[in-house]
Amino acid sequence: MMAALKPYACMAAQSRGRLVPEPASPPRSEFARDRDRVLHSSAFRRLKHKTQVFVYHEGDHFRTRLTHSLEVAQIARAIARALGLDEDLTEALALAHDLGHTPFGHAGERELDKLMKDHGGFDHNAQSLRVVTKLERHYAAFDGLNLTWETLEGLVKHNGPLIDAEGHALGHYRESGLPAAIIEYAEAHDLQLALHASLEAQVAAISDDIAYNAHDIDDGLRAKLFTVIDLGDIPLVGEALAQVLKAYPKLEQPRVVHETGRRVITAMVQDVLATASRNIARVKPKSADDVRRAGETLVHFSAQMRENNRVLQQFLSQEMYRHEQVMQTMARAQRVIRDLFEAYMQDPSLLPKEWREEGEIERSRYARQVCDFIAGMTDRFAIDQHKRLFDLDPLFR
Repeated sequence: MMAALKPYACMAAQSRGRLVPEPASPPRSEFARDRDRVLHSSAFRRLKHKTQVFVYHEGDHFRTRLTHSLEVAQIARAIARALGLDEDLTEALALAHDLGHTPFGHAGERELDKLMKDHGGFDHNAQSLRVVTKLERHYAAFDGLNLTWETLEGLVKHNGPLIDAEGHALGHYRESGLPAAIIEYAEAHDLQLALHASLEAQVAAISDDIAYNAHDIDDGLRAKLFTVIDLGDIPLVGEALAQVLKAYPKLEQPRVVHETGRRVITAMVQDVLATASRNIARVKPKSADDVRRAGETLVHFSAQMRENNRVLQQFLSQEMYRHEQVMQTMARAQRVIRDLFEAYMQDPSLLPKEWREEGEIERSRYARQVCDFIAGMTDRFAIDQHKRLFDLDPLFR
């Protein structure tokens, strides 16, 4: 049974509602309904064959966007429960956070952003919003999933405000400006882009970081990109590894890896809970709106854990994300994205009928259609389409 929520949690009964009003669906709360809609969406199913770090053909045991999202949801739900937050909203945000990712991970995103430079660029956060507000087309009364304001707010702002009080873009949008998808939707359904998001959204965001770190260690070891011994000098990981080896000196490596990973996750979760609890006690929010107006993120790592995380990320970047084997595969994957984009731009008849519009269409608008189509592809579908159009296997020849 779910514990009583704290006053600063988002309350489903007090939701600001949906862009298109709908009758309630008892016994589910509005946030549970959002979670279910994300879970049953086509975009969520496609995450099964979208790369986390390794392309789908490289092994059945590596993470995909789907398995990663499920792992984020599990961590996020545990943190939300401990902090007295709404678990359904937290889970909905955790499950939805990667819906806008392209095939082939960040390599695909970088290539698509470059190809869309003259047409508004590409941003996976904005694409997630497009997916849940426009591109999912299953319901009779609306496009998208018609999620609650709180879920959409958290999806867009989970890493903090997007604009300052004067309306200037912040963070990684500072140079490029806010993506059009976010601007257009916020005009119809004000997401209060200058404020922080709910604690539920902040929990989903930090859970993403926790899952990435712990599970990328596991995948990197499986791929033999580095060894257990290499982890010995990495803060937190090395400590967890030493604990395991001391307690179980004759344990076989797969169990060593798993035991180390679970200790790393536990340490990070405990750190987040302690830090968030201190911040909440200091700020004393009486409502979810107090959290939004706090002027700071309340759910985050301590300074020491943030430094541990930085060192771990540096190690993973050098030994895994930028490993020659991974870089070569991703360079070929970018070629797939580039070839497909250029082919569809040159010949609209190559697009499926449901992705075409009748008559003349402005070029940037058409480029966005092509972008939406490619961004929604799985790794496998993108490779198959490339084979069909160019009669060669771009990844393995």
